[in-house]
Amino acid sequence: MKLFIKNMVCDRCIMVVQNELDKLGLKTKNVTLGEATLEKEPTTAEKQKLEDAMISLGFEIIDDKKSRIIEKIKKIIIDQVHHHNADRKHNLSEIVSHELHHDYNYLSNLFSDVEGTTIEKYFIAQKIERVKELLVYDELSLSEIADQLNYSSVAYLSNQFKKVTGLTPSHFKQIKEEKRKPLDHV
Repeated sequence: MKLFIKNMVCDRCIMVVQNELDKLGLKTKNVTLGEATLEKEPTTAEKQKLEDAMISLGFEIIDDKKSRIIEKIKKIIIDQVHHHNADRKHNLSEIVSHELHHDYNYLSNLFSDVEGTTIEKYFIAQKIERVKELLVYDELSLSEIADQLNYSSVAYLSNQFKKVTGLTPSHFKQIKEEKRKPLDHV
């Protein structure tokens, strides 16, 4: 039995959800970003306890098909930006369409209708958050960050960064006080 869980964005989220399922005595086969596969269907009482627990932790069980698709799109984007670096061989629309076995126009319209933003803007927001993270770590040059996130140039990264944040990457790096947004608030 698969559960779809909204707002799971990192490995810590997976750990928190796994721990909560264990506390509730619900045996799992697998927990990944946005999904938990249980060994058996939970009872109505167990479902209610699980929903309450997830809400208290900032997560939400998703029931409808459209919301599950939206969360899968977000999961793919987060995975591409934060875990695999941007795929250089395929563009985002090809990756999303292939992974979800749907026409990109359908997915794009659905995402825009539900989220109030485009898939591309969400992707850019995720990339900018990743750039912020890498700038704060101070381990890579801006050129290396641009290359890692598949920007065509440092200038393009800098322009996009300034457009989204209002700051240049170097200014952001200097002030560092600006708090990064949690990924589920991007």
